[in-house]
Amino acid sequence: MERIVIKLTRQVKRHLRRTANKIKDAKLKTRYLIVLHTAEGYSRRQIAKMLLCSASTVDRVRKRFREQGEQELMDGRGDNGPAKINEDYILALLKAVEHTPLDYGYRRPTWTQELLIRVLTELTGVTVSRSTMSRVLRRFGIRRGMPKPTVCCPWSEKARKRRIRLIKRLIETLHPDQAALYEDEVDIHLNPKIGPDYMLPGQQKTVLTPGQNVKHYLAGAMDAQSGRVIWVEGDRKRSALFIELLKKLDRHYADKKVIHIILDNYIIHSSKITQKAVEKFNGRIVLHFLPPYCPDYNKIERCVWRELHANVTRNHKCQDMDNLMQEVRRYLARLNRSAAAKRRREAA
Repeated sequence: MERIVIKLTRQVKRHLRRTANKIKDAKLKTRYLIVLHTAEGYSRRQIAKMLLCSASTVDRVRKRFREQGEQELMDGRGDNGPAKINEDYILALLKAVEHTPLDYGYRRPTWTQELLIRVLTELTGVTVSRSTMSRVLRRFGIRRGMPKPTVCCPWSEKARKRRIRLIKRLIETLHPDQAALYEDEVDIHLNPKIGPDYMLPGQQKTVLTPGQNVKHYLAGAMDAQSGRVIWVEGDRKRSALFIELLKKLDRHYADKKVIHIILDNYIIHSSKITQKAVEKFNGRIVLHFLPPYCPDYNKIERCVWRELHANVTRNHKCQDMDNLMQEVRRYLARLNRSAAAKRRREAA
């Protein structure tokens, strides 16, 4: 192979260095550095190793520079005509990703890049390569993720929105002598929940499980204003656990006339035993039920239990339930301290 030699004057080298230092585009900067390293006498292999590019790229850039000068370092794709990826293509892509291949007559329920290319070719008449599709997906933050399973609410859309609106208004107009809390239960499993984690290339982390699973349950309530969490623990998730939480809330909010509790429709919240227990509080505790299958509106599930799993129970290494529950209590106590500190900062 012919050895390509580039000779530059001191003034030209200074100009190329200054230009390269100002460039933010990584590929363009690499082309400038290839020319500068060649002028310093480095071989194609040395330059490829230093700049983490292929030797063929080094050859191509050096040849173009020697034949046409600095202007050839710029991206030459500007003369390729109109871009394939136009606004219509992007809109069709975004709409397709919101749906599934089933909606476009294919039997596969999930997307692949090849299938996206095929469907968009049918819709727009434009065919792109897989590498181009990959760049477009990255550009718009479209990623492969885990879908969230949901169940359709049996209520009408009007009734569901009305109930959510009433609960939001209750919290926004809450009287100082009243309290409002989001309530829910959470299962703590000795067998750890398996979740994603960073791993080295070619390696897969392992999570040691005790084998026979043991369960513990928490019933908790998060103050809608302060964010403080109050909870009770039990070996079984039944009405007695929920009633124990109600008694604890009654003691904790002794200075409040009414305690509003926002909760889901789980059976222990409306059992006959629970109804009798609520009656004994003589109107101090009022239950506000969310529409069925609407967990996103229960803030304790989103803000507390989900983070509890992420910070404690997922991929945990506790070998017995006592150690695991200690970690759970530490996390909830730390969460309450953070909530209290935030309230002090807002009050200051």
